[in-house]
Amino acid sequence: MKRGRTILSLVGAAGAATSAFSTLKAARGKNDKLALANAVASILVAITGAALAVRGLRKDGKA
Repeated sequence: MKRGRTILSLVGAAGAATSAFSTLKAARGKNDKLALANAVASILVAITGAALAVRGLRKDGKA
């Protein structure tokens, strides 16, 4: 059960990253500084979420 939750977290992080990159592209096109800052922050959050999910998968396999 825990492994399934961790995999769903990884999928969610991938979806968030896709959305963040789409927002980044739109913000760059419009030259909107606030939207650009939001997109960059969202990308960092997605990276952190993915890293936590990968760490959870590694701990499940070894522990």
